[in-house]
Amino acid sequence: MKIAVIGSGYVGLVTGACFAHLGHQVLCIDNNLEKIKLLRQGKTPIYEPGLESMIHKCVKEGKLSFSSNIVQAVQKSEILFICVNTPPKENGEADLSFIETVSREIAKNLKEYRLIVEKSTVPVQTGEWILKTIQSIQPNLSLFDVASNPEFLREGSAVKDFLKPDRVILGVESPRAEKILRALYKPFSSKIVVTDLKSAEIIKHASNSFLATKISFINAVARICDVVGADIEKVALGMGMDPRIGPSFLKAGIGFGGFCFPKDLSAFLHMSEKLGAPFELLKESLKINSAQKYYFIEKIEHHLWNLKDKTLAVLGIAFKPNTDDIRYAPSLEIIDVLQKQGAHVRVYDPQAMANARKVLHGVFFAKNPYEAVKGADALIIVTEWDEFKSLDFKKIKKLLKQSIIFDGRNMFEPEAMQRLGFQYHSIGRKAQEPRSKRSSR
Repeated sequence: MKIAVIGSGYVGLVTGACFAHLGHQVLCIDNNLEKIKLLRQGKTPIYEPGLESMIHKCVKEGKLSFSSNIVQAVQKSEILFICVNTPPKENGEADLSFIETVSREIAKNLKEYRLIVEKSTVPVQTGEWILKTIQSIQPNLSLFDVASNPEFLREGSAVKDFLKPDRVILGVESPRAEKILRALYKPFSSKIVVTDLKSAEIIKHASNSFLATKISFINAVARICDVVGADIEKVALGMGMDPRIGPSFLKAGIGFGGFCFPKDLSAFLHMSEKLGAPFELLKESLKINSAQKYYFIEKIEHHLWNLKDKTLAVLGIAFKPNTDDIRYAPSLEIIDVLQKQGAHVRVYDPQAMANARKVLHGVFFAKNPYEAVKGADALIIVTEWDEFKSLDFKKIKKLLKQSIIFDGRNMFEPEAMQRLGFQYHSIGRKAQEPRSKRSSR
């Protein structure tokens, strides 16, 4: 099929590259000329495992091309995926101005049937607005359909998630639109769920909001574990064995970040209030998540006493491993607070250093983890990169001024770190005393 992907950001690039990889003729559109130039060279402005090599291969084979000309996309492509940014406004509402602009440009150039598919995460009723916007310019309804095909891509595994999705959601309002999208997804072995347009839009927001709430729930439980001396890892294990709950997203830490969960929760909450069906649970999920970063900072302050003039090594800046995305990353707020308390911060991340240099000021950017911890009063782990699991902690111990580790992602076993001679502080866990010591009390 001939496909156009309008918006070559994170979702757009993965969508375009993967459809091209599957044999379709794909044209990706973006108004950022520097990005287009880079992409035409087979390179990508973001880090995502497997994506750049896929883009390079598809460009070389002539299956994938890039342009800033949306007119070309409308003229040459039967399916138009809208993947533009929907950033949050100050009140949490999704800014849909880019979607409106794209809808108008499509309408001006409609000459024959096109299926217009919203893939950006949007509030319910956005599809209706797209249809009304296009219809106001092009009243011939036989020339287009509007559909919803929400994405469920996880940064760090997006290519795999696209090619092997756990489900495909098709929100359609006509048999013709359903037929085209079913044909597009026919090679996939995943379950296809066909719904109306509004239901598909809600599925995406509800899914992300539920997962984010699950994270906030386990973080709230972790605080109770900290108070009473229980182990959140064991609690989560016992909970997750219940098939009604499941183990996913029951990992305690410093809270969720990234562009999707905070933005989608806020947008879903704002939309529910606007519709007169307020969703108070989402408010509490956001509140817990925001407080979790400060709960972690309080741990650091409690054990280090004064932070002024202390040197602190922070490992991990990206909001999660296997990405260079630092949008809404917990690290940024944590580093900001540490600096305001007078601490000297040294940072390292395997992929996010370039992005971090644009927003972090007054920090030391280390070339590797060992340079970051050299001479530091404590080590703070913020992102659970695999690289950090294989660190030489005997070397780390020698490089640190004080053998103190604050692990915001519960990467290591408390007892093992204590045996290595560290004061080790994590979330919702305490190192168990040897049985002999407990029995001698």
